[in-house]
Amino acid sequence: MKKSIAIIGSGPAALMLAATLDEKLFNVTLYERNFAPARKFLVAGDGGFNLTHSETLEVFISRYTPSTYLEKCIRSFTNQDLQNWLKHIGIETYVGSSKRIFPVKEIKPIHVLNNILDLLKRKNAQFKMKHEWKGWNNKNELLFYNESNELSIHSDIVVFALGGASWSKTGSDGEWTNYLKTRDIEIVPFQPSNCAFQIDWDKNFILSYEGQPLKNIAVHCNGKEKKGEVVLTQFGIEGGAVYALSPEVRQQLNERGRATIFIDLKPTMTLSEIENKVTSNAHRTISKTLDSIKLNKLQIALLRSVLSKEDFTDTNILSKSIKQLPIQVSGMAPIDEAISTVGGISLPETDEHFQLKKLPHHYAIGEMLNWDAPTGGYLLQACFSMGYYLGAKLNDEFDIADK
Repeated sequence: MKKSIAIIGSGPAALMLAATLDEKLFNVTLYERNFAPARKFLVAGDGGFNLTHSETLEVFISRYTPSTYLEKCIRSFTNQDLQNWLKHIGIETYVGSSKRIFPVKEIKPIHVLNNILDLLKRKNAQFKMKHEWKGWNNKNELLFYNESNELSIHSDIVVFALGGASWSKTGSDGEWTNYLKTRDIEIVPFQPSNCAFQIDWDKNFILSYEGQPLKNIAVHCNGKEKKGEVVLTQFGIEGGAVYALSPEVRQQLNERGRATIFIDLKPTMTLSEIENKVTSNAHRTISKTLDSIKLNKLQIALLRSVLSKEDFTDTNILSKSIKQLPIQVSGMAPIDEAISTVGGISLPETDEHFQLKKLPHHYAIGEMLNWDAPTGGYLLQACFSMGYYLGAKLNDEFDIADK
């Protein structure tokens, strides 16, 4: 006899789970609070639709915090496996210049979603739109509101895939934490990740350079380095090179109320090479000396805004600052402006298959768990991998039981 599975949420983790589950073993129903599935997936795709990353698996796994928690599920469904699966459902991909994986040019997020939904239709998965989960009733049944009507649902297996707390306009607001707390599930407060950092720029400097990119740099924090580019804003700084350092910056902010990042303006040159250049051009003006190192106008202005006049004219301090310019961070962007969040269900609350230890036959996958990853395909890959991993586990468990 088939088991019923209620999947609450309809983002990438939920969709992959439903696609992996054996329809001969399970009756699958996905419950979604919005009028249509995967709204955050569609909105996220508007900003550059990278599905995963092509780097080697060992490096790929190291991008996660903590990496050990997700290692098993990502090895069970790798970045290459995701590309193969997408091709199987009619989505061709290619490797971009950044080594990220994108669908071919004519394919938009809605096309990917529709192909997944077509697969789920063939597998007889059911969707219940505008069903907002509101906890449990006194019979331990799932409680939903559907356009002001209260509904109680019994399901043999429950999988929560409710997302984090950023981009509330898509329905990802973290309200579900209140219901899990009633079952004594430990919740780590949500914090922003992959977001802008707040920096108190010199007013004259940012007035002249707001919106301009610092390209071909490296950013350091707590021993971690990320090369790439950032954009300067009135609020502070944003872009891939700082998004990847969110865990390190957040840790410093939590511990000290402030953080420091270091910008290497010339990662292609060593400190010794820069010192030799600066020293050999000591007879020239500082501006011409910096021109010889091929620093651009923005980089020079940034040095001037951070360093005192005395330090800027000290060749020793200037050389070191070109390689390690300290930037003080006073905060992070609000959660609702973040690409993703960290926090949610504390990881020790789940077993190795994402089952909630205090709620048998209840599972949690996706961003609602307390893990972190940079942009670049890692967030989506983890969600897809978790959905596949849990689906394969349930298939094995109930196939054996059925026999």
